[in-house]
Amino acid sequence: MAKGKQQGLSGKGMLAQIQRLQQELQQAQTELAEEVVEVSAGGGAVKIQMTGTQECKSVLIDPQLFEEGDVEMLQDLVMLAINQAIEDSQSLAARKLGPMTGGLGIPGLGG
Repeated sequence: MAKGKQQGLSGKGMLAQIQRLQQELQQAQTELAEEVVEVSAGGGAVKIQMTGTQECKSVLIDPQLFEEGDVEMLQDLVMLAINQAIEDSQSLAARKLGPMTGGLGIPGLGG
């Protein structure tokens, strides 16, 4: 009978740990939504700002690119900058959330 009580207590302890982890993850996600990475392509001709939750906050394009009229180059630079911003944002999230998730293997968190 004592064994059953021990298992119940460890279950409560596990629940408390899970709840604490959940609160920590929510706090980290809130912080990630506020953190911004900035990347550029074409020597700074295209700049992208993205949050740690992969929300694009701004796209800045040097007006001179429009004057040059090379649409394909502009498209390529925007695409490169967006892809790099996503990658950097995901790395930021993995750094911030990875230690909390340990080896849980949660997709997208690098664990």
